[in-house]
Amino acid sequence: MMHWIYLAIAIVAEVIATSALKASNEFTRLIPSITVVIGYLIAFYFLSLTLRTLPVAIVYAMWSGVGIALIAIIGWILFKQTLDSAALIGIGLIISGVVVLNVFSKSVAH
Repeated sequence: MMHWIYLAIAIVAEVIATSALKASNEFTRLIPSITVVIGYLIAFYFLSLTLRTLPVAIVYAMWSGVGIALIAIIGWILFKQTLDSAALIGIGLIISGVVVLNVFSKSVAH
């Protein structure tokens, strides 16, 4: 059970760090730049804890897939970046892939 919590923390930290990367304006703004570094440190630490019990391929697919979908949504909401229908379909496919991994894969420890 803890591995799912660790993975969720890793995903949230990565999403915060990536959002701050945009806000850092090429590392010219101090607070967002510090947020990037701390966020990625937290993300990779908790990702490593997750790898104690789950296979790396599954963890990375879920971490990156959910992260991509969340960053796309945050980019749309916070940074007013547009998402066309192809982008929305792609995000839907990513989310579908994460669901398939969790519901149907025997590689994931439930």
